[in-house]
Amino acid sequence: MDRRNFVKSAGAGTAALIFTGGAFGSGIKNYNIMEQNTKGFLFPDLPYAYDALEPYIDARTMELHYDKHHRAYFNNFVAAVKDTPAANMTIEQIFSGMSGYPDAVRNNGGGYYNHLLFWNNMAKGLATPSSEMVKALEAAFGSFDKFKELFGNAAKTRFGSGWAWLYLTPDKKLAIGSSPNQDNPLMDLSPIKGKPVLALDVWEHAYYLKYQNRRAEYVDSFWNVVNWQDVEKRYREALSR
Repeated sequence: MDRRNFVKSAGAGTAALIFTGGAFGSGIKNYNIMEQNTKGFLFPDLPYAYDALEPYIDARTMELHYDKHHRAYFNNFVAAVKDTPAANMTIEQIFSGMSGYPDAVRNNGGGYYNHLLFWNNMAKGLATPSSEMVKALEAAFGSFDKFKELFGNAAKTRFGSGWAWLYLTPDKKLAIGSSPNQDNPLMDLSPIKGKPVLALDVWEHAYYLKYQNRRAEYVDSFWNVVNWQDVEKRYREALSR
């Protein structure tokens, strides 16, 4: 399978999610999903091989998660906004008024966007934050270990399917929370609101082949593959907006 040919066009009349500013760090390059609005959505390459995060995330899970689940969210989102007013909006504009859209836009738009963050939040060999990022987390949560504990608890205790988030609140403070299904902090109907910085997918399809019902083990393993370069880049961008 040639993952470099995964770029898809949604056709005329569809808002662009063409990224040009590197907003997702070093994995997906030359894209800025938040700002562009030309014709055609993109389904970007996975920024590493399916087995790149072994043994913490297995290759088969990664392949199914990316090429089946994420691709389905992308395709369904494109279909849901085609020939609607949302077709001429950025994804952030859509999220800011999500309460006015049908579930097909909410669920698939969230699934498309959330996974783009998730893939780029992970990498091998970048699981140590900079001293500046540690200081920011210490100021917000007391210590880096306390941050990990609180974030891990948000992921482990999310009932059913959903996501755990580190995000920057509208008043520029780091916070931790979780959201159900494919909701995210950018959505106006989300119980938590702000700019996402770190995302962890706790849907069962993200971990069940390897970890079965041991979500806590999956969450603990996640710290071995966090891409702290991407997290810090996202944090700085959120601060500047």
